Amino acid sequence: MNDLGVIETILRNRNRYFHEIRDGVGLPEKMRAMLISSLLFLALYGAVLGSTHSLWQALSSGIKLPILFLATLFICAPTLYFFNVLFGSSQSLTQNVALILTAVTVTAVLLLSFAPITLFFLLTTSQYQFFKLLNVAIFSIAGFMGVIFLSQGMRIVASEAEGEQARRRVLRLWMLLYAFVGSQLAWTIRPFIGAPSIEFELFRQLGGNFYTNIFASIGEVLGFFIVQ
Repeated sequence: MNDLGVIETILRNRNRYFHEIRDGVGLPEKMRAMLISSLLFLALYGAVLGSTHSLWQALSSGIKLPILFLATLFICAPTLYFFNVLFGSSQSLTQNVALILTAVTVTAVLLLSFAPITLFFLLTTSQYQFFKLLNVAIFSIAGFMGVIFLSQGMRIVASEAEGEQARRRVLRLWMLLYAFVGSQLAWTIRPFIGAPSIEFELFRQLGGNFYTNIFASIGEVLGFFIVQ
């Protein structure tokens, strides 16, 4: 399978694609193609994020963003598998990883599709906190669409013996875990954008958390206070 052609297959023929995952057709080739495509798209979008600061930040973010998604996938994939087994699923670990990779690939291609909008606001605004919140919104939208594809894939791959309610319960629990792990890991290996008033840093000192920082950014954009 063509590494980049997998995108069109997923988007245009998702039912057939998920049925092939269910039947175990070409899983290694599919996973390799999705992995290469998603890493490439994430690296490109990471470079766009980092270009707000400097060349070094662009290179750093272009490397760290794929690492973020890949590390989160491998941390959370066993949990999804064992949750599925606990609720009576017959899916293999390879099938679970293939489904998660499908969600990551969809997220990655949607992020790249947002790149022109990101570049537009990069060129037309200098407010760092607004740009950060804009990208949080973009990541949320792209991630939500990826989860929709994951849900559709789980429904098709699941056997008839697996209950719909159990599948939804598993997906909701895993989504919460994935969001918490991903946001904490992103906070740990930040910055991805780079504050204009601070010199380039490969990693920033730990302190605070992702959620309090987002609320503080909203407060600054609305004029309540200034984030240090």
